[in-house]
Amino acid sequence: MSEKMFSEEQLAQLRSFPEISADELIRYFAPTAADAAFVSPGGRVPADRLGMLVQLCTLPWLGFVPDDVASAPSAAVARVAERLVAAAAALRLYGKREQTRSDHLRLIAKYMEWQTAPAGSQAMKELEQFLLDRAMGRDSPTLLFNLAREYLMAAKVIRPGALVLAKMVGTARKAAADLSSQLVGHLLTAEVRADLERMLVVDAGLGMTRLEWLVSPARDASATSVKTAIDKLTRGVG
Repeated sequence: MSEKMFSEEQLAQLRSFPEISADELIRYFAPTAADAAFVSPGGRVPADRLGMLVQLCTLPWLGFVPDDVASAPSAAVARVAERLVAAAAALRLYGKREQTRSDHLRLIAKYMEWQTAPAGSQAMKELEQFLLDRAMGRDSPTLLFNLAREYLMAAKVIRPGALVLAKMVGTARKAAADLSSQLVGHLLTAEVRADLERMLVVDAGLGMTRLEWLVSPARDASATSVKTAIDKLTRGVG
């Protein structure tokens, strides 16, 4: 289901660093002296200190850290490197081992009081319920994905992988559709179904379907627009 909602290109974008605004640069990539001290214990090489601090700044910005830490926006890397008095180019040497990145992220999460959301965890169950509740009134997968991202960031929970979250969005949309059908199924008599079908047929007098006509907004506050709005209320789907 997630493959239909998001293309491979879109999924790749959801896994990667986006462009960063000037406001975001100032807000998120201004590590404190305490942050710099946290990533700089004795014996840690410059590339690891820089990569770790980039991860630390990225987590509250995106709610997760892309695998390719070295692809972080150059302006962001430069600000972090300046705090460490290090060369920004050192980041290219960071995280050749995936274990290094994940170990560092685990330390960062503890330091910043964030938590992970492994499969079957309470955090994931709460996310599933959140998505189902939101999907009852919203069908856009992109909107649901972004709402989930905002929810997780507010709860300081590291976002699951893009494909995992996309599948959760798909599951929530299907569950919401099934639940809605159960709730209103008894109302869908043959007559109501016929009326709804007619809403999708082009009306020669309107030059569009009745559904398009009903949801089209008024263009101005003229008498004609007011009359049309009243007409919509009185004619409805009849």
